[in-house]
Amino acid sequence: QVQLVESGGASVQAGGSLRLSCAASGYTFSRFCMGWFRQTPGKEREGVALITSAGNGGYAGSVKDRFTISRDNDKNTLYLQMNSLKPEDTAMYYCAAHRHYESLCPPLRATHFGDWGQGTQVNVSS
Repeated sequence: QVQLVESGGASVQAGGSLRLSCAASGYTFSRFCMGWFRQTPGKEREGVALITSAGNGGYAGSVKDRFTISRDNDKNTLYLQMNSLKPEDTAMYYCAAHRHYESLCPPLRATHFGDWGQGTQVNVSS
């Protein structure tokens, strides 16, 4: 079955960097859109970035120019490089797969993604 496993979350100071990884298995990773989302207690899950099967990325305005999404289709792994981290980036980060249509990405909303990992926690202190 589909499995998504995130890693790389940690506690860092503002201005620091982290790289999150998401290992995918159970389906043909290279064919489908992938996304990163984040959530804090009491708030809805928020889209951070997504990437098409061809490697074209899209970002939420709050992270654009600081975060970079990428994928290695040979390793079935999704990445999120996070630079210039801010306290407001503190959240549980989830990777997700959109497997309804090959190649294309939907809008960056959680309801469009059907497969999810368990999350990895990122804490940014000021």
